[in-house]
Amino acid sequence: MADTREEAQQHLKEVAHEVRGATSRGAADAAEERERAASARKGALFLAAVVVAYVLYLVFSGQMATFIEALAGVRAPWVVGASLCFVMYFIFGVLAYAIAVYLDHDSPVGILDLMSVEASGIFFGNLTPMMAGAVPSQIVRLTRTGLDVGEASATQFTRFIVFQLAVVLFAALMLVAKLSFFFEAYGNIVVLNLLVFGVHLAECVGLFVICLCPGLVMRVGNWAIAFLSKRGWLKDRAKWDQMVNVQVTEFSQAFKRAARDLPSMFATLVVTMAQLGSLYMIPWFVLHAFGRTGDFLECLAAGSMVQMVASAVPLPGGTGGAEGGFVMFYQRMFGPATSAGFIVWRIVTFFAPTIISAPLLGLTTKNRTVSIYERVQRLKRGRSGGGGAVRINPRRLTRRK
Repeated sequence: MADTREEAQQHLKEVAHEVRGATSRGAADAAEERERAASARKGALFLAAVVVAYVLYLVFSGQMATFIEALAGVRAPWVVGASLCFVMYFIFGVLAYAIAVYLDHDSPVGILDLMSVEASGIFFGNLTPMMAGAVPSQIVRLTRTGLDVGEASATQFTRFIVFQLAVVLFAALMLVAKLSFFFEAYGNIVVLNLLVFGVHLAECVGLFVICLCPGLVMRVGNWAIAFLSKRGWLKDRAKWDQMVNVQVTEFSQAFKRAARDLPSMFATLVVTMAQLGSLYMIPWFVLHAFGRTGDFLECLAAGSMVQMVASAVPLPGGTGGAEGGFVMFYQRMFGPATSAGFIVWRIVTFFAPTIISAPLLGLTTKNRTVSIYERVQRLKRGRSGGGGAVRINPRRLTRRK
């Protein structure tokens, strides 16, 4: 009887601890959401100003007539094709998350949840400098599916690492395949290609150092924090302590857990490469929309360079880098239609996805009792959906928000 009473008391303590944890996490999530929303509003206002600046530039540079003439001759089917490429980009992004969820056999995450996660990355990433809002927003969205913070972080960190690796790998393949094209077409500007690629490569190497050598990173990080703090150069020490001593460990553990299943990581890498290819081929479709032709692989290579340049600019949407990169790498292909081509490309890859992703943020899988893993197994066995036993851990379902 005493044992039963003690067990009940222990259970009540555990429940109370979970409630307190959920409450504190909820408050932190709410504060973080307000901060992201404010940042997104500022980004939206900034981009609205950029659109006005585009129009003013065309007017005062005397290109408005050429711009309108070029737009008037746009071939709609090719623009639709470009738009479908971005749809494929979105689908591959969801599929990359689905691979991670599939490996967790009793995961409460559904396809609509993953669509919301991918849309969250697009929306908050496009409206914050250097896409800084993408990863935090996606982690929070994953916790609302029933994953705890550790599980959500592990899924997101693994996806982030593989994505960065894919960006560098894709660019490396394009540079190797089309280096002679870059030299012939752009001359010394190729140095910029190599510089931007080097920066992204260094970022990727840095991520792998954090993942594989967390102890070394923490020692160096703590030394740097102490050094800067002692001289009064560090304003928020607690934030940097948290990043070095907590987030580095979480990042490393998430990667090591994922690395145990190399086939799934390789599959995620392949899907991510296909996702990037869908994005980088869009200028080829836009080129044909204006009645011009170009080598597909050259357009793909130039697309990877433009995206890398844009992502290096610390402004929402890579503003400045996107414009400069497009003119630099595509002007010889588009000719007089460069300005119009840029606007169409920017609408397809940036403005339209940002607007369309907003209503997708609220997507959620409801009334679901069967995990993605079990659904796939049923398809393999030739069985239809409905019926069957519950395949999701009930404790994880109670964490859904």
